[in-house]
Amino acid sequence: MLAIIDYGVGNLFSLQSSFAAIGADAAITADPAAIRRADGVILPGVGAFRDAAAKLRGSGLWNVVTAEAEAGKPLLGICLGMQMLFGKSYEYGEHEGLGLISGAVRPIADVIPKTFKIPHIGWNALHLTKPSPLFANVKEGDYVYFVHSYYAADCADSVIATADYGAPLTAAVQRGNVMGCQFHPEKSGDVGLSILRAFCSLAKGAAQ
Repeated sequence: MLAIIDYGVGNLFSLQSSFAAIGADAAITADPAAIRRADGVILPGVGAFRDAAAKLRGSGLWNVVTAEAEAGKPLLGICLGMQMLFGKSYEYGEHEGLGLISGAVRPIADVIPKTFKIPHIGWNALHLTKPSPLFANVKEGDYVYFVHSYYAADCADSVIATADYGAPLTAAVQRGNVMGCQFHPEKSGDVGLSILRAFCSLAKGAAQ
């Protein structure tokens, strides 16, 4: 079983439906015991970093997530959930993240041309920068769906894919069992489903 963490932020049912479409058992839960029993954990998120971090702390799940990740359980952050894997975010101030991956979250406005619209919304091709089992069934140039105004920076060692939006932006990261997608796999058609399927395989393998 996979645990989709419910801390009041994220498009949970769309994500759960995508796992159901590939035959995976994924439960939406805020129960620490269920998260500890799960083979893998998904941390979704939409909205503002500060608010999401406050809700994760307020739910009592901040330490559960970090403990499970540090114990080696596969963890996948999606969109804002990926950004929260980093040490800090500079979205309207400076805010602490989970610190599971080295780096910081910064405005895309700092690096893209002034003529480009913010937020970055739409389909973009993935440029695969290093091998990852998360992308076992993904090809160079496959398209995925993004919605974001901030990106993960200062994290070159962990970047497994970028996407070009006037500048190369971090599209996905991995540090051991901790992974993240800036894009939305659950909104990315067959490519997204292949990524979720690969995560399920990683979770099953880790549980054996």
